[in-house]
Amino acid sequence: METPMIYELRRPKNVVPGKKYPALFVMHGIGSNEHNMLSLVDGLEDYFYIFSVRGHLTQGPGFAYFTIQGYGKPHREVFDEGINKLSNFIDYASEKYPLDPNKLYLLGFSQGAIVSMTLALTLGNKIKGIVALSGYIPLFVKEEYNINPGKNLSVFISHGEFDQVLPYEWGKENVEYFTKLGIPVTFKTYPEGHTVSEKNLQDLQTWIVNELQR
Repeated sequence: METPMIYELRRPKNVVPGKKYPALFVMHGIGSNEHNMLSLVDGLEDYFYIFSVRGHLTQGPGFAYFTIQGYGKPHREVFDEGINKLSNFIDYASEKYPLDPNKLYLLGFSQGAIVSMTLALTLGNKIKGIVALSGYIPLFVKEEYNINPGKNLSVFISHGEFDQVLPYEWGKENVEYFTKLGIPVTFKTYPEGHTVSEKNLQDLQTWIVNELQR
């Protein structure tokens, strides 16, 4: 099976033959790339196979998973294609590497958080947990996608209180949406803009390591 996307892989130092490992799929923000996200997951390769996935679209000096037609409004067809490509990539990685199908996690910032939440809401029991940093759920996803988040999903959402790119209120709306679906949510806020602070980094890593024990 040919890889559907470009990615950077980090794996545990001492991989045991025959053992299945948790996996963490990492998605970047618009105009960024697969390398810029690795600092957020530094050290987590002790626990996970980590796949930092490059968006398939060229965007400025970097890449993107979809394009936007207006504020908070992705181009629907381009967005659908990006979600389909990421879903196929998760299947590809699950076939190629020794991954535990019950311990697949997603982590994304900004545009990466948007696709992470969408994938978690639509892939059923395939996804166990997500870390969504400063994102939103497109309205057409809520209204037109087949919402099927599975039974074991847990969510970590964070948002900067002074986010000048994607409003703080959108982070709160994400929490309300997942909560209404009966999904446990950890919500963290920080006196920051559209970024990931050192405290945010510590909190997300603590959360995801604890999730592995669940």
